[in-house]
Amino acid sequence: MNPLLRFMLIAGSLYLVWLFGYEHYLAIDGRLDAALTQNIAMAGAAVLRLVGFDAVVSPEQANLILLSNTPAVKVGYYCDGLVLYALFTGFVLAFPGPIRYKLWFIPMGLILIYSINILRVAALCLNHIYWHQTVDFNHHFTFTFIVYGFIFLLWIWWATRLAPRVPINSAPHVHA
Repeated sequence: MNPLLRFMLIAGSLYLVWLFGYEHYLAIDGRLDAALTQNIAMAGAAVLRLVGFDAVVSPEQANLILLSNTPAVKVGYYCDGLVLYALFTGFVLAFPGPIRYKLWFIPMGLILIYSINILRVAALCLNHIYWHQTVDFNHHFTFTFIVYGFIFLLWIWWATRLAPRVPINSAPHVHA
């Protein structure tokens, strides 16, 4: 089968599984997103405490980080990283490569994406407190570019270092 067609069929199938599984069940239920937003908020506050800031999660809102008792960042469902985890995993699964590499690369990539998302949330907290006028821009552009750029680099790593290369002369030839 043509590698591009194979990729498109697998990616399309995974998208349909995501669409029906997430959009029609998990998102409506809300528990997975709620757990992830709370976890990201707790981890972001922990990172801030680790570097010396007075950061806690609000006792009233488990997804709101307080920095010096001032609301700093509320982690919303679209910022919990779930879509990014699915996007990354779907790409690696759809792209050719040995399953033994996928079995370690996907969890490692998910941990790295999770970690960069926590750092992003912690940085947004500091941004909110110290440079409030730039929060909207940084949230929507700077940090989005950094996170998606990081995921793109993971994909490049997969595609160029771990997935098998097909020699040019082994591709099927079409004669007219």
